[in-house]
Amino acid sequence: MAMTALQALEALGPSLSLASASASVFGENSGQWAATKSRCTVANSLANSSVSCNGRPVIPALQQETWNGTAASRTLADMGMREMGSNSSRLKIFSGTANPQLSQEIACYMGLNLSAIKIKRFADGEIYVQLQESIRGCDVFLVQPTCPPANENLMELLIMIDACRRASAKTITAVIPYFGYARADRKTQGRESIAAKLMANLITEAGANRVLACDLHSGQSMGYFDIPVDHVYGQPVILDYLASKMISSDDLVVVSPDVGGVARARAFAKKLSDVPLAIVDKRRHGHNVSEVMNLIGDVQGKVAVMVDDMIDTAGTIANSAALLHQEGAREVYACCTHAVFSPPAIERLSGGLFHEVIVTNTIPVKQQNYFPQLTVLSVANLLGETIWRVYDDSSVSSIFR
Repeated sequence: MAMTALQALEALGPSLSLASASASVFGENSGQWAATKSRCTVANSLANSSVSCNGRPVIPALQQETWNGTAASRTLADMGMREMGSNSSRLKIFSGTANPQLSQEIACYMGLNLSAIKIKRFADGEIYVQLQESIRGCDVFLVQPTCPPANENLMELLIMIDACRRASAKTITAVIPYFGYARADRKTQGRESIAAKLMANLITEAGANRVLACDLHSGQSMGYFDIPVDHVYGQPVILDYLASKMISSDDLVVVSPDVGGVARARAFAKKLSDVPLAIVDKRRHGHNVSEVMNLIGDVQGKVAVMVDDMIDTAGTIANSAALLHQEGAREVYACCTHAVFSPPAIERLSGGLFHEVIVTNTIPVKQQNYFPQLTVLSVANLLGETIWRVYDDSSVSSIFR
């Protein structure tokens, strides 16, 4: 009789697997779940069309053990929607035009409807915003990543915040899945601007009371805000998806594509049963231009998982993948939270260097940018759960412990 996937996993004996590593991250039952099916929304229309329902991806809910307490399971478990609380009538979620699909998924997870808002652009490009329902005394969450076109989406967010402030909202939280200008977080040369600080000032002065951001380019950006910032990570969603593949941890190595991402890669490797870490040393000659120099670590015969916060033109990660293959890596996976995908990223990513490219939907991926190796995971459950906890004054950091 053929073994089940779980029996095959147990037959590995002392060899640890990604599924067993996931148990320490997501709870005791995550290994069994990972052996049966993926728990993340895979919105790859080319390879995983079966996960959509009525044209929309199915959103898994974070299992809650004690909704009215501070402790809740971190397991991305049973499919379904978050149960709507009795005091949710004062919670309003509005979506900008940057990523309406993600906003709808968040609302679906939370068991709420998106609040009505009218956004239009005049002939000269100016933006008009009008809320279509009363928000007086309400806790308002505005979902709007500042992804390309960054300036338009940022301006739209600022005008939405201003409209909410003038409509007497009790609190205004800017939910920014992708925070544009985050890379301009310090001066590397004389007479440069620190645009990340400027963006923080604009959002604060517009009237936001809190910011909820996902995978900021550097943690120091939180200090640029004079209001509370809840920083959530897409890492658990990607880890959970990798766990479903049941790759033995003995075959894994986590790779940082540059020295600046070592801390991120080390944290990722620690969650995967503390697998080995490798670092690609590069020299950057200009913006969006990089050259790989050498590799620190051993990838011979290994499955290399490269981890970064974003993929822009894919120059760094493509050069790193080529080096990993030269050093004997068996397969190369690319994992990132933000799929910026500026040209010529698609050509580089689909050129055969990667076994799979795993991203999340903090930035909407255009249909023409899909390619067979691309997998898009939804962070709607994480953002939805975080919104609930902010609204309910519960712990946010416990989601990621």
